[in-house]
Amino acid sequence: MPSRVRRFRTGLSAAALTAAALGALLPPAQAAGAGEGAAGGHPDHDKRLQQRLERLVAQDDGPPGAIALLTRGGRTQVYTAGVGDIATGRRPDPDDHMRIASIAKAFSGAVALRLVDEKVLSLDDTIGERLPGQPAAWHAVTLRQLLQHTSGLPDYSGDPEFLAILQSDPRHLFDPRALLGFVADEPLLFRPGTLYEYSNSDNIAVALMAEAATGRRYEDLLKELVYRPLGLRQTSLPLGYRLPRPYLHGYDITPPAEPQDVSEAVSASGVWASGGIVSTPRELGAFMRAYGGPTLLSEKTREEQLTFRPGDSSEPAGPGTNAAGLAIYQYTTRCGVLYGHTGNFPGYTQLAATTPDGTRSLTFSINTQTNKSNKPALLARLRTVEEDFACALLKDR
Repeated sequence: MPSRVRRFRTGLSAAALTAAALGALLPPAQAAGAGEGAAGGHPDHDKRLQQRLERLVAQDDGPPGAIALLTRGGRTQVYTAGVGDIATGRRPDPDDHMRIASIAKAFSGAVALRLVDEKVLSLDDTIGERLPGQPAAWHAVTLRQLLQHTSGLPDYSGDPEFLAILQSDPRHLFDPRALLGFVADEPLLFRPGTLYEYSNSDNIAVALMAEAATGRRYEDLLKELVYRPLGLRQTSLPLGYRLPRPYLHGYDITPPAEPQDVSEAVSASGVWASGGIVSTPRELGAFMRAYGGPTLLSEKTREEQLTFRPGDSSEPAGPGTNAAGLAIYQYTTRCGVLYGHTGNFPGYTQLAATTPDGTRSLTFSINTQTNKSNKPALLARLRTVEEDFACALLKDR
Protein backbone atom coordinates (compact mmCIF):
# COMPACT_ATOMS: atom_id res chain seq x y z
CA MET A 1 0.00 0.00 0.00
CA PRO A 2 1.43 3.43 -0.92
CA SER A 3 2.77 5.48 1.96
CA ARG A 4 0.27 8.26 1.26
CA VAL A 5 -2.52 5.79 2.01
CA ARG A 6 -1.00 4.74 5.33
CA ARG A 7 -0.64 8.37 6.42
CA PHE A 8 -4.38 8.78 6.94
CA ARG A 9 -6.04 11.11 9.37
CA THR A 10 -9.51 12.56 9.68
CA GLY A 11 -10.48 16.21 9.47
CA LEU A 12 -11.01 18.76 6.75
CA SER A 13 -8.26 21.17 5.75
CA ALA A 14 -8.76 24.62 4.29
CA ALA A 15 -7.82 23.22 0.90
CA ALA A 16 -10.41 20.48 1.20
CA LEU A 17 -12.98 23.04 2.30
CA THR A 18 -12.31 25.01 -0.84
CA ALA A 19 -12.70 21.88 -2.91
CA ALA A 20 -15.96 21.15 -1.16
CA ALA A 21 -17.25 24.61 -1.85
CA LEU A 22 -16.11 24.97 -5.44
CA GLY A 23 -15.37 21.60 -6.94
CA ALA A 24 -18.62 19.83 -6.11
CA LEU A 25 -20.57 22.38 -7.99
CA LEU A 26 -18.20 23.18 -10.78
CA PRO A 27 -7.29 -8.80 0.67
CA PRO A 28 -7.17 -11.47 -2.23
CA ALA A 29 -9.73 -11.36 -5.02
CA GLN A 30 -13.18 -12.68 -4.21
CA ALA A 31 -16.08 -13.54 -6.47
CA ALA A 32 -18.78 -10.91 -6.10
CA GLY A 33 -21.59 -13.21 -7.22
CA ALA A 34 -22.63 -15.30 -10.15
CA GLY A 35 -20.80 -14.12 -13.24
CA GLU A 36 -18.82 -11.51 -11.30
CA GLY A 37 -15.33 -11.18 -9.93
CA ALA A 38 -13.12 -8.64 -8.22
CA ALA A 39 -9.58 -7.80 -9.24
CA GLY A 40 -7.04 -10.57 -9.40
CA GLY A 41 -7.08 -13.99 -10.97
CA HIS A 42 -10.61 -14.15 -12.34
CA PRO A 43 -10.33 -16.05 -15.66
CA ASP A 44 -12.60 -13.63 -17.54
CA HIS A 45 -10.63 -10.54 -16.57
CA ASP A 46 -8.46 -8.62 -19.00
CA LYS A 47 -5.07 -8.30 -17.31
CA ARG A 48 -4.25 -5.16 -19.28
CA LEU A 49 -7.36 -3.40 -17.96
CA GLN A 50 -6.49 -4.45 -14.43
CA GLN A 51 -2.96 -3.10 -14.81
CA ARG A 52 -4.22 0.23 -16.15
CA LEU A 53 -6.61 0.57 -13.22
CA GLU A 54 -3.81 -0.20 -10.77
CA ARG A 55 -1.48 2.33 -12.42
CA LEU A 56 -4.18 4.99 -12.11
CA VAL A 57 -4.42 4.35 -8.36
CA ALA A 58 -0.64 4.17 -7.90
CA GLN A 59 -0.05 7.80 -8.96
CA ASP A 60 0.78 10.23 -6.16
CA ASP A 61 -2.26 12.38 -6.96
CA GLY A 62 -4.46 9.40 -7.83
CA PRO A 63 -7.42 8.01 -5.95
CA PRO A 64 -6.99 5.57 -3.08
CA GLY A 65 -9.30 3.22 -4.95
CA ALA A 66 -11.24 2.61 -8.14
CA ILE A 67 -14.02 0.28 -9.23
CA ALA A 68 -15.30 -0.41 -12.74
CA LEU A 69 -18.27 -2.60 -13.66
CA LEU A 70 -18.56 -3.98 -17.19
CA THR A 71 -22.02 -5.47 -17.80
CA ARG A 72 -22.84 -7.40 -20.95
CA GLY A 73 -26.09 -9.27 -21.42
CA GLY A 74 -26.74 -9.74 -17.71
CA ARG A 75 -23.18 -10.75 -16.81
CA THR A 76 -21.04 -8.29 -14.85
CA GLN A 77 -17.27 -8.17 -14.47
CA VAL A 78 -16.01 -6.18 -11.50
CA TYR A 79 -12.53 -4.62 -11.62
CA THR A 80 -11.14 -2.99 -8.51
CA ALA A 81 -7.82 -1.46 -7.50
CA GLY A 82 -6.68 0.08 -4.24
CA VAL A 83 -9.06 0.55 -1.32
CA GLY A 84 -12.54 1.85 -0.69
CA ASP A 85 -11.72 2.60 2.94
CA ILE A 86 -8.20 3.58 3.92
CA ALA A 87 -8.81 2.93 7.62
CA THR A 88 -9.73 -0.73 7.12
CA GLY A 89 -8.06 -1.51 3.77
CA ARG A 90 -11.39 -2.81 2.41
CA ARG A 91 -11.67 -2.95 -1.37
CA PRO A 92 -14.38 -1.06 -3.28
CA ASP A 93 -17.51 -3.17 -3.73
CA PRO A 94 -20.33 -3.12 -6.34
CA ASP A 95 -22.87 -2.59 -3.55
CA ASP A 96 -21.04 0.25 -1.81
CA HIS A 97 -23.08 3.45 -1.57
CA MET A 98 -21.42 6.50 -3.09
CA ARG A 99 -22.20 10.03 -4.17
CA ILE A 100 -22.93 9.93 -7.90
CA ALA A 101 -22.52 13.72 -8.21
CA SER A 102 -23.82 15.18 -11.48
CA ILE A 103 -25.08 11.84 -12.75
CA ALA A 104 -28.03 12.94 -10.61
CA LYS A 105 -28.82 15.26 -13.53
CA ALA A 106 -29.63 12.19 -15.62
CA PHE A 107 -32.11 11.15 -12.93
CA SER A 108 -33.83 14.54 -13.10
CA GLY A 109 -33.85 14.09 -16.86
CA ALA A 110 -35.48 10.70 -16.45
CA VAL A 111 -38.23 12.17 -14.25
CA ALA A 112 -38.89 15.06 -16.63
CA LEU A 113 -38.86 12.95 -19.79
CA ARG A 114 -41.16 10.33 -18.29
CA LEU A 115 -43.57 13.17 -17.45
CA VAL A 116 -43.26 14.30 -21.06
CA ASP A 117 -44.24 10.78 -22.12
CA GLU A 118 -47.25 11.02 -19.82
CA LYS A 119 -48.11 14.43 -21.33
CA VAL A 120 -47.89 16.03 -17.90
CA LEU A 121 -44.98 18.15 -19.13
CA SER A 122 -43.89 19.33 -22.57
CA LEU A 123 -40.33 20.05 -23.65
CA ASP A 124 -41.63 23.43 -24.79
CA ASP A 125 -43.06 24.32 -21.38
CA THR A 126 -41.42 27.46 -20.04
CA ILE A 127 -40.29 28.60 -16.63
CA GLY A 128 -42.88 31.35 -16.87
CA GLU A 129 -45.69 28.85 -17.39
CA ARG A 130 -44.64 26.37 -14.70
CA LEU A 131 -42.71 28.55 -12.25
CA PRO A 132 -44.17 32.06 -12.56
CA GLY A 133 -42.59 33.09 -9.27
CA GLN A 134 -39.10 32.86 -10.78
CA PRO A 135 -37.54 36.05 -12.24
CA ALA A 136 -39.38 37.45 -15.26
CA ALA A 137 -36.11 37.54 -17.20
CA TRP A 138 -36.05 33.73 -17.05
CA HIS A 139 -39.65 33.11 -18.09
CA ALA A 140 -38.97 32.25 -21.75
CA VAL A 141 -36.54 29.42 -20.87
CA THR A 142 -37.95 26.02 -21.87
CA LEU A 143 -37.65 22.61 -20.26
CA ARG A 144 -35.71 21.45 -23.32
CA GLN A 145 -33.13 24.21 -22.85
CA LEU A 146 -32.76 23.42 -19.15
CA LEU A 147 -32.14 19.75 -19.89
CA GLN A 148 -29.52 20.58 -22.54
CA HIS A 149 -27.80 23.39 -20.59
CA THR A 150 -28.64 26.01 -23.19
CA SER A 151 -30.89 27.99 -20.84
CA GLY A 152 -28.50 30.79 -19.90
CA LEU A 153 -29.53 30.53 -16.24
CA PRO A 154 -26.75 31.81 -13.94
CA ASP A 155 -25.27 29.02 -11.84
CA TYR A 156 -26.27 29.43 -8.19
CA SER A 157 -23.37 27.17 -7.12
CA GLY A 158 -20.90 29.90 -8.11
CA ASP A 159 -22.72 32.64 -6.20
CA PRO A 160 -20.48 34.29 -3.55
CA GLU A 161 -23.19 34.18 -0.86
CA PHE A 162 -23.84 30.47 -1.46
CA LEU A 163 -20.13 29.70 -1.37
CA ALA A 164 -19.62 31.72 1.80
CA ILE A 165 -22.31 29.72 3.59
CA LEU A 166 -20.86 26.43 2.36
CA GLN A 167 -17.31 27.34 3.28
CA SER A 168 -18.25 28.43 6.80
CA ASP A 169 -20.44 25.36 7.34
CA PRO A 170 -20.02 22.55 4.74
CA ARG A 171 -22.83 20.59 6.42
CA HIS A 172 -25.27 23.50 6.25
CA LEU A 173 -28.81 22.32 5.51
CA PHE A 174 -30.05 24.35 2.56
CA ASP A 175 -33.67 24.52 1.46
CA PRO A 176 -33.15 22.90 -1.95
CA ARG A 177 -36.27 24.51 -3.37
CA ALA A 178 -34.82 27.94 -2.60
CA LEU A 179 -31.40 27.44 -4.20
CA LEU A 180 -32.27 29.48 -7.29
CA GLY A 181 -32.89 32.42 -4.98
CA PHE A 182 -29.13 32.96 -4.75
CA VAL A 183 -29.13 34.18 -8.38
CA ALA A 184 -32.68 35.52 -8.67
CA ASP A 185 -31.36 39.06 -9.12
CA GLU A 186 -29.07 38.10 -12.00
CA PRO A 187 -29.90 38.27 -15.73
CA LEU A 188 -29.57 35.37 -18.13
CA LEU A 189 -26.02 34.77 -19.31
CA PHE A 190 -27.12 34.58 -22.95
CA ARG A 191 -30.25 34.30 -25.07
CA PRO A 192 -31.77 30.87 -24.39
CA GLY A 193 -30.94 28.25 -26.99
CA THR A 194 -27.97 30.08 -28.51
CA LEU A 195 -25.07 28.76 -26.40
CA TYR A 196 -24.15 25.87 -24.11
CA GLU A 197 -23.15 26.49 -20.48
CA TYR A 198 -23.17 23.65 -17.95
CA SER A 199 -25.13 24.97 -14.96
CA ASN A 200 -26.34 23.37 -11.74
CA SER A 201 -29.27 25.79 -11.76
CA ASP A 202 -30.74 24.03 -14.79
CA ASN A 203 -31.55 20.76 -13.06
CA ILE A 204 -32.86 22.47 -9.94
CA ALA A 205 -35.34 24.23 -12.23
CA VAL A 206 -36.16 20.90 -13.95
CA ALA A 207 -37.08 19.33 -10.61
CA LEU A 208 -39.14 22.35 -9.61
CA MET A 209 -41.04 22.22 -12.93
CA ALA A 210 -41.75 18.52 -12.35
CA GLU A 211 -43.09 19.33 -8.88
CA ALA A 212 -45.23 22.18 -10.19
CA ALA A 213 -46.70 20.03 -12.96
CA THR A 214 -47.59 17.13 -10.67
CA GLY A 215 -48.12 18.66 -7.24
CA ARG A 216 -45.76 16.01 -5.87
CA ARG A 217 -42.35 16.20 -4.23
CA TYR A 218 -39.40 15.49 -6.48
CA GLU A 219 -38.19 12.76 -4.13
CA ASP A 220 -41.53 10.98 -4.55
CA LEU A 221 -41.39 11.37 -8.33
CA LEU A 222 -37.97 9.73 -8.34
CA LYS A 223 -39.38 6.74 -6.46
CA GLU A 224 -42.47 6.43 -8.65
CA LEU A 225 -40.94 7.07 -12.08
CA VAL A 226 -37.38 5.78 -11.72
CA TYR A 227 -36.47 3.74 -8.63
CA ARG A 228 -39.46 1.38 -8.53
CA PRO A 229 -39.77 0.64 -12.26
CA LEU A 230 -36.04 -0.15 -12.42
CA GLY A 231 -35.86 -2.03 -9.11
CA LEU A 232 -33.42 0.45 -7.53
CA ARG A 233 -33.55 -0.22 -3.79
CA GLN A 234 -30.21 1.30 -2.75
CA THR A 235 -30.60 4.64 -4.54
CA SER A 236 -31.81 7.73 -2.69
CA LEU A 237 -31.70 11.52 -2.50
CA PRO A 238 -30.69 12.50 1.05
CA LEU A 239 -30.52 16.11 2.17
CA GLY A 240 -27.99 15.66 4.94
CA TYR A 241 -24.32 14.69 4.94
CA ARG A 242 -24.63 11.07 6.11
CA LEU A 243 -24.15 8.16 3.70
CA PRO A 244 -25.91 4.79 4.00
CA ARG A 245 -23.66 1.93 5.06
CA PRO A 246 -21.59 0.38 3.60
CA TYR A 247 -20.14 3.15 1.50
CA LEU A 248 -17.18 3.90 -0.72
CA HIS A 249 -15.15 6.43 1.24
CA GLY A 250 -14.20 9.57 -0.67
CA TYR A 251 -10.93 11.41 -0.08
CA ASP A 252 -9.25 14.72 -0.67
CA ILE A 253 -5.83 13.84 -2.13
CA THR A 254 -3.47 16.81 -2.24
CA PRO A 255 0.16 15.61 -2.05
CA PRO A 256 2.20 15.96 0.07
CA ALA A 257 -0.65 16.38 2.54
CA GLU A 258 -2.18 13.27 4.02
CA PRO A 259 -5.41 11.87 2.49
CA GLN A 260 -8.50 13.24 4.20
CA ASP A 261 -11.84 11.48 4.34
CA VAL A 262 -14.47 13.89 2.98
CA SER A 263 -17.21 11.28 2.46
CA GLU A 264 -19.54 12.97 4.90
CA ALA A 265 -18.02 16.43 4.96
CA VAL A 266 -20.60 18.19 2.79
CA SER A 267 -24.40 18.35 2.93
CA ALA A 268 -26.14 17.07 -0.21
CA SER A 269 -28.88 19.68 0.22
CA GLY A 270 -26.77 22.26 -1.60
CA VAL A 271 -26.87 20.25 -4.83
CA TRP A 272 -30.20 18.33 -4.56
CA ALA A 273 -31.55 17.39 -8.02
CA SER A 274 -28.34 18.59 -9.63
CA GLY A 275 -25.94 16.34 -7.73
CA GLY A 276 -27.25 14.91 -4.45
CA ILE A 277 -28.23 11.34 -5.32
CA VAL A 278 -26.53 8.39 -3.62
CA SER A 279 -26.41 5.04 -5.39
CA THR A 280 -24.17 1.99 -5.85
CA PRO A 281 -22.05 0.94 -8.85
CA ARG A 282 -24.45 -1.94 -9.52
CA GLU A 283 -27.62 0.18 -9.45
CA LEU A 284 -26.00 3.02 -11.37
CA GLY A 285 -25.34 0.63 -14.25
CA ALA A 286 -28.94 -0.62 -14.17
CA PHE A 287 -30.23 2.94 -14.29
CA MET A 288 -28.04 3.98 -17.20
CA ARG A 289 -28.88 0.90 -19.29
CA ALA A 290 -32.55 1.87 -18.99
CA TYR A 291 -32.19 5.64 -19.34
CA GLY A 292 -29.65 5.58 -22.17
CA GLY A 293 -31.23 2.53 -23.77
CA PRO A 294 -34.69 2.13 -25.30
CA THR A 295 -36.68 0.77 -22.33
CA LEU A 296 -37.51 3.76 -20.10
CA LEU A 297 -38.84 6.29 -22.61
CA SER A 298 -41.08 6.25 -25.67
CA GLU A 299 -39.43 6.26 -29.08
CA LYS A 300 -40.63 9.81 -29.74
CA THR A 301 -39.31 11.23 -26.46
CA ARG A 302 -36.07 9.29 -26.82
CA GLU A 303 -35.51 10.87 -30.22
CA GLU A 304 -35.65 14.27 -28.52
CA GLN A 305 -33.40 13.06 -25.69
CA LEU A 306 -30.75 11.90 -28.17
CA THR A 307 -30.61 15.08 -30.26
CA PHE A 308 -27.00 16.01 -29.55
CA ARG A 309 -24.98 19.22 -29.68
CA PRO A 310 -21.48 18.25 -30.91
CA GLY A 311 -18.54 19.33 -28.79
CA ASP A 312 -20.49 20.11 -25.62
CA SER A 313 -19.31 18.01 -22.72
CA SER A 314 -20.44 16.82 -19.34
CA GLU A 315 -18.47 17.91 -16.26
CA PRO A 316 -15.94 16.44 -16.13
CA ALA A 317 -15.67 15.42 -19.76
CA GLY A 318 -16.27 11.77 -20.48
CA PRO A 319 -14.16 9.48 -22.68
CA GLY A 320 -13.61 10.31 -26.34
CA THR A 321 -15.45 13.17 -28.06
CA ASN A 322 -18.47 14.51 -26.18
CA ALA A 323 -21.82 15.82 -27.38
CA ALA A 324 -24.77 17.02 -25.26
CA GLY A 325 -28.31 15.65 -25.43
CA LEU A 326 -31.15 16.14 -22.96
CA ALA A 327 -29.59 15.24 -19.59
CA ILE A 328 -27.43 12.68 -21.39
CA TYR A 329 -24.19 12.78 -23.36
CA GLN A 330 -22.80 10.97 -26.36
CA TYR A 331 -19.25 9.68 -25.96
CA THR A 332 -17.67 8.81 -29.29
CA THR A 333 -14.65 6.68 -28.45
CA ARG A 334 -12.11 5.10 -30.79
CA CYS A 335 -14.14 1.87 -30.51
CA GLY A 336 -17.67 3.17 -30.87
CA VAL A 337 -20.44 5.22 -29.26
CA LEU A 338 -21.80 5.20 -25.72
CA TYR A 339 -24.49 7.30 -24.04
CA GLY A 340 -24.06 8.40 -20.44
CA HIS A 341 -23.19 11.05 -17.88
CA THR A 342 -20.31 11.97 -15.59
CA GLY A 343 -20.04 13.75 -12.27
CA ASN A 344 -17.65 15.00 -9.60
CA PHE A 345 -18.12 15.90 -5.94
CA PRO A 346 -15.66 16.17 -3.04
CA GLY A 347 -14.24 12.67 -2.75
CA TYR A 348 -15.77 11.21 -5.92
CA THR A 349 -15.55 11.22 -9.72
CA GLN A 350 -18.07 9.17 -11.68
CA LEU A 351 -18.89 7.85 -15.15
CA ALA A 352 -21.93 5.78 -16.12
CA ALA A 353 -22.43 4.84 -19.78
CA THR A 354 -24.37 2.39 -21.90
CA THR A 355 -24.48 1.11 -25.43
CA PRO A 356 -27.39 2.66 -27.40
CA ASP A 357 -29.33 -0.61 -27.26
CA GLY A 358 -29.13 -0.68 -23.46
CA THR A 359 -27.66 -4.20 -23.30
CA ARG A 360 -24.20 -3.23 -22.05
CA SER A 361 -23.01 -0.70 -19.49
CA LEU A 362 -19.89 0.67 -17.87
CA THR A 363 -19.68 2.37 -14.50
CA PHE A 364 -16.32 3.77 -13.45
CA SER A 365 -15.87 5.30 -10.00
CA ILE A 366 -12.82 6.70 -8.23
CA ASN A 367 -12.81 7.96 -4.65
CA THR A 368 -11.26 11.36 -5.15
CA GLN A 369 -12.41 14.39 -7.09
CA THR A 370 -11.05 15.52 -10.43
CA ASN A 371 -12.32 17.94 -13.05
CA LYS A 372 -10.87 20.40 -15.56
CA SER A 373 -9.86 22.87 -12.85
CA ASN A 374 -9.06 20.39 -10.06
CA LYS A 375 -6.27 17.96 -11.04
CA PRO A 376 -6.56 18.23 -14.84
CA ALA A 377 -3.63 15.85 -15.30
CA LEU A 378 -5.42 13.16 -13.30
CA LEU A 379 -8.56 13.78 -15.35
CA ALA A 380 -6.62 13.26 -18.57
CA ARG A 381 -5.27 9.93 -17.29
CA LEU A 382 -8.71 8.94 -16.03
CA ARG A 383 -10.34 9.60 -19.41
CA THR A 384 -7.71 7.46 -21.12
CA VAL A 385 -8.40 4.53 -18.82
CA GLU A 386 -12.16 5.04 -19.14
CA GLU A 387 -11.80 4.79 -22.92
CA ASP A 388 -9.85 1.54 -22.53
CA PHE A 389 -12.76 0.14 -20.52
CA ALA A 390 -15.24 1.50 -23.06
CA CYS A 391 -13.41 -0.38 -25.79
CA ALA A 392 -13.58 -3.56 -23.73
CA LEU A 393 -17.32 -3.03 -23.32
CA LEU A 394 -17.78 -2.52 -27.07
CA LYS A 395 -15.61 -5.44 -28.11
CA ASP A 396 -17.20 -7.98 -30.50
CA ARG A 397 -20.22 -5.82 -31.26
